[in-house]
Amino acid sequence: ASERQTLFNDIAPVYDQLNDLLSLGLHRVWKRAAVKWTGVRPGDRAIDVCCGSGDVALRLADAVGPSGEVVGLDFAAAQLRVAAEKEAAHPTGYALSPIVWQQGDALALPHPDGAFDGATIGYGLRNVSDVPLALSELCRVLKPGGKAAVLDFNNAVDPNLNFAQGFVLDNVVVPVAELNGVAAEYRYLRPSIERYPKGPELVQLAVDAGFSSATFYELEPARLMGCLVCVK
Repeated sequence: ASERQTLFNDIAPVYDQLNDLLSLGLHRVWKRAAVKWTGVRPGDRAIDVCCGSGDVALRLADAVGPSGEVVGLDFAAAQLRVAAEKEAAHPTGYALSPIVWQQGDALALPHPDGAFDGATIGYGLRNVSDVPLALSELCRVLKPGGKAAVLDFNNAVDPNLNFAQGFVLDNVVVPVAELNGVAAEYRYLRPSIERYPKGPELVQLAVDAGFSSATFYELEPARLMGCLVCVK
């Protein structure tokens, strides 16, 4: 956990630029879809766990509006600083909810049971040391009927998709990261994806964690990303 914390602190200054470059901007589409899947509405309370630089939390804040509330939680202080700066620079024409940026652990969320109407984790579940516990904590802090959307790389059942993904990571992502001085930090992606549960396994883990139902969606293009949508 401490190694991952250091990693995400280190990449914070270039994290957004690399996301835009490496996904050709598509990460914004995937994040909007994840927020939509939570079903949050104006006035709701939502939490973005492993919030990183705050992209998904800001989208949640837009969805719940000024009468709602959003918590953006991450264990990397440098990422939270970037997130707060991004919020401060957000166009004033948007009526966002207040956002509380909070340093914390996805395995021990500092919130009571049933505190939120919706929740997200974007590219974070793959990096926790205990996936079942993180899902259990996510379920715990949701109200009955609340939804969680977990967006991440897809460890596909189809070996051809995994081969294509590995090729892109080794021959595009890491070289571009190297140009930005963070190659070592991005080499961890491929082994972390290979360790990440596949879609059907994530569905079962979510049900075991207490969710009443779960569905896994493979996202286009090329189904290289996936989103686990869970209902408490």
